[in-house]
This record gives sequence, structure tokens and C-alpha cells, in this order.
Amino acid sequence: MASTPIKLSELAVGASATVLQYPQQDATFLRLREMGLLVGTRVTLVRTAPLGDPLELKVRGYHLTLRKGDAAHILVEPAP
Repeated sequence: MASTPIKLSELAVGASATVLQYPQQDATFLRLREMGLLVGTRVTLVRTAPLGDPLELKVRGYHLTLRKGDAAHILVEPAP
């Protein structure tokens, strides 16, 4: 049974998820696609900054820092 999709910004520290969708037209998200954050990509939330923003993600073997506001626009499916 598949998990309920959530926003990437709601993922718990240490949890993994698969990217389901994100905005297609914004320049920020074009840059993220160029860095390998594509639909179907598995991501892991490594940690958050002390005040909760930004988020550090592990994507395709490297670490990516993403603002929480941007992560709120990315829909993911948590891994079981």
C-alpha cells in the first residue's frame, strides 16, 4: 500500500521519500531539476538548521540545501 503524499518540508529528519511532483515553470525548480532532483528521485532529509530553515537533503549521493519555503512546493511519497 502506498503512503499518502506529503510536502517535502513536512518530511521527518532521517526519513526518505520519493519525489512525486513539483512546479514546472519556476526558475528555482528548473535549477533543482538540473541538479538531479527529478520526479522518481529518492531523497533523505539529513537535518534542518537550528531554526528549521534551510533543510539539508541527500540526493543522488550528494547533499543539497533547500529553503523550507521551496520544499513546501515539492510533493513526495514517504518511504515505508
